[in-house]
Amino acid sequence: MIRKILIANRGEIALRIVRACRELGIQTLAVYSEADEQSLHVQLADEAICIGPAPSNESYLRADRILSAAEIADVDAIHPGYGFLSENAEFAEQCESCNITFIGPRSDTIRKMGDKAKARETMEKARVPIIPGSEGAIANEKDALKVAQKIGFPVIIKAVSGGGGRGMRIAHNAVSFTREFQSARMEAEKAFGDGSLYVEKYLENPRHIEFQIMADKHGNVVHLGERDCSVQRRHQKVIEEAPSPFLDKTLRNRMGKAAIKAAEACDYVNAGTIEFLVDAKGNFYFIEMNTRIQVEHGVTEEATGVDLIKEQIQIASGNRLSFTQKEVSLTKHAIECRICAENPSKNFIPSPGTIDLYYAPGGHGVRVDSHAYGGYTVSPHYDSMICKLITYGRTRKIALDRMYRALSEYLIRGIDTNIEFVKAVILDPAFRQGEATTSYVEEFLARAPKDLFESKKDD
Repeated sequence: MIRKILIANRGEIALRIVRACRELGIQTLAVYSEADEQSLHVQLADEAICIGPAPSNESYLRADRILSAAEIADVDAIHPGYGFLSENAEFAEQCESCNITFIGPRSDTIRKMGDKAKARETMEKARVPIIPGSEGAIANEKDALKVAQKIGFPVIIKAVSGGGGRGMRIAHNAVSFTREFQSARMEAEKAFGDGSLYVEKYLENPRHIEFQIMADKHGNVVHLGERDCSVQRRHQKVIEEAPSPFLDKTLRNRMGKAAIKAAEACDYVNAGTIEFLVDAKGNFYFIEMNTRIQVEHGVTEEATGVDLIKEQIQIASGNRLSFTQKEVSLTKHAIECRICAENPSKNFIPSPGTIDLYYAPGGHGVRVDSHAYGGYTVSPHYDSMICKLITYGRTRKIALDRMYRALSEYLIRGIDTNIEFVKAVILDPAFRQGEATTSYVEEFLARAPKDLFESKKDD
């Protein structure tokens, strides 16, 4: 069993890992930037080491400093969480060369799936449905335009590296294609240091459905059902739920089998997510694989009763999966809202600053994953998410009603938040009826009065 884990992350996911380790009797080392000295994961870990200034490229993205901390503290494993270095194949490889267990897939798997063009090729060979598009990265916009015209507009231009909506543009015709291609390339170069792009057919108003998979080192691969992540803003997820209100049993089984096939195709180990787009007729297409734990993993945990972080650690320790496919069932409905420090009435502009008052909701069927507290300062250097609010119940309606109640109880003062915005979404008939697609947020914003979800920063 792993003895001591360095947590190469911050915020709520770092705190989540600390808690899982404590339940397993494993010691923890928190690494932190100067801006995170007072963060809860730093206070609750067994040990903590500062690895640099606030900017992430001087701290959480510095593999050399993280590995130095690992050596100083004599850890035998590193959990990368999500974001930062979690999908960095070079970092995973460095851990392997230092005889430190990387709690995630092997470096060659991360490398293969991190290159979206290679991932498409791998899935195509495994006969997992993929969206029509270019055969790998395209060298120039002239060749890219030929591909776009062949598959038909609209098309989506994507960065080969990275994710999170960066380096991604939609072109509806040949005139706009060149402009969008150049914009995507510049953004990809800035965000990932790699301007390589590929082109896919753009599906209008699909649903974004992802399947959670777990695989051990003994060849066992299972899926834990799906999460519906269709409620997005600028390709960033806002609300996730499991199970999807759109999938029936037959489609769920077909997609689950495809997800397992995808994991087996790249000899996957540990936690991962297979992401699909699903059209109105139930046709589904692979879009990417996330080789890490997801932000929204708690939705699956509450729907299935499986602790994914503990399972990750057990797998990394060499143990077999603690359950079989037949033992997995979605016994509850779970919904997650991402609570962010931002102002929805001002185009969701980030709202860093000090939280003057913080009161989290509670009660039956409510889970709060947050590192925030009264007096905590939300830094402008990192993602604006300050909480993942999850509610669950026997039915979707129960989970929705609990979410609205929990959001109504949530008090965060001193900064702007999107609480009123997500409350409005939870009450919206289209969302409650399970009709949300990836274009839902734009459509909702277009018809909803702005004062409906003004932040209550100073109330």
